[in-house]
Amino acid sequence: MGDNVEKVKKELDPKMDFIAGTVAGVAGLTIAHPFDTVKVRFQNPEISSKYRSTFHAFSTVIREERFRGLYKGIASPMLSCAPLNGLVFASYHSFMRMQLKHPDHEPTIRQIGLAGVGTGIVSSSITCPIELIKIRQQNIVDRQLSAREVALDVVRKNGIRGLYRGIVPTALRDIGYGAYFATYEATCRYFSRGRPQIDPPHPTDPSSLLDEAEKDMITLSWPALLFAGALAGVTGWIATFPFDVVKTRVQSVDCSSENDRASHPYRNTLSTIVNSYRSEGVACFFRGLTPTIIRAIPVNMATFGVFELMVNLLSF
Repeated sequence: MGDNVEKVKKELDPKMDFIAGTVAGVAGLTIAHPFDTVKVRFQNPEISSKYRSTFHAFSTVIREERFRGLYKGIASPMLSCAPLNGLVFASYHSFMRMQLKHPDHEPTIRQIGLAGVGTGIVSSSITCPIELIKIRQQNIVDRQLSAREVALDVVRKNGIRGLYRGIVPTALRDIGYGAYFATYEATCRYFSRGRPQIDPPHPTDPSSLLDEAEKDMITLSWPALLFAGALAGVTGWIATFPFDVVKTRVQSVDCSSENDRASHPYRNTLSTIVNSYRSEGVACFFRGLTPTIIRAIPVNMATFGVFELMVNLLSF
């Protein structure tokens, strides 16, 4: 029993979690990005009419822009995997410590959700400029521009603050971390009820970095863990997806001129919500949900698999 405890402590080493989570994040991003490109195209009303369905959007992008068109804008999120992972790790544990009377206490689902909400708000400081650059690249249909070219153009027109256009809907979207973490932990706890305490491999969710969840996960089977991750990914997106549509629309437009800042329908979060609803109805806030949900399942499964592989390699 003592040997098992030591093994768990070793596997829960923060540095190991960070390295494994970063590598797993890169793997997940590689699979997810084509779906993200399609989602962004659907959410941009200026070009969404080109695509009739998710499959048609994929085939159109490949036909007109070749396969690499699906990976437009991947450079900035790829480069951010490590710092974003570190920020999520640090902020999540900070918010959890604020709520627990003792570090050894098991957090409630509510506390996990609140820690996730706080983590999402903090992490939006990194995701906002990264996604603005990515979205601007993904919306360019007729040519390729590098992340550096797009970033320099934004800074030249609007200064550094231009990179933080859409920070409010980004933060509102990222509070979905709360639903993600809470769903993941609740599902793991459900499947762990009544299971014997054995010592199988140590698969874990690289995004949540939940110590208590990880302690439960060593009693779960692979199918249960993969299902928990997939369900959490779907739930996390559904919870705040309308704000992702708003964020995409806000970040897709420049608004660098005085006239745009005063009258453009997407000049800020509130004007985007109001004008989108008036012109397209409530359905517009769910555009791109299909490719997002489709990608959530394989991406979470791939991320889990890579994370487990890295943990095993780093444990030797």
